[in-house]
Amino acid sequence: MTQPGDPCNLQELLDRIRARALTKDHVSAQDILQSVGERSFGPLILVAGLITVAPLIGDIPGVPTLLAIIVLLTLSQRLCQRRSIWLPQKLARRSLPQGKLLTGLDWAEKPARFIDGCTRQRMPWLVTGVGQYLMVFACILVALAMPLMELIPFSANGGGLALMAFGLAIVARDGLLALIAIAATTGTGWFIVTNLPW
Repeated sequence: MTQPGDPCNLQELLDRIRARALTKDHVSAQDILQSVGERSFGPLILVAGLITVAPLIGDIPGVPTLLAIIVLLTLSQRLCQRRSIWLPQKLARRSLPQGKLLTGLDWAEKPARFIDGCTRQRMPWLVTGVGQYLMVFACILVALAMPLMELIPFSANGGGLALMAFGLAIVARDGLLALIAIAATTGTGWFIVTNLPW
């Protein structure tokens, strides 16, 4: 799910988005897609998770659901073996103010350096071949639950962390991180179920 020229770690991904953000007053979903690569399924999942977790951005009502829709569109295209990512114009034009996006990127800088220092190629069988399709289905489950997460405080952050870990596992080819992502998904699911108003 990665391509030649894709970002190889979280810091490089942030740098690409920042470079695009500095040229625009409002940064659209299409701008972000172009900055990470229109054939880059893994990095796009990572971006969706990162934006969901970032303060001031992921807390905007509707943003987690919007990102979930983009993730579902992205992964369904992956399952259909498309070589590039297509977004409907209505979604592609949705944008964030430059200031809020840059604030979120600034917040992510220090964690990104720490995370990049911990990731490396491990257990590649979990992020290639059949393993990557298992991750696709796990990400689909997270994205489907994202609208419900907006009703339960802090659960969308757990979903964002899961997507972020899955995306980074694909980018860095780190199978151990994929296992952590599965654990985050399980924990978020448990949190949602136990906090639903039955």
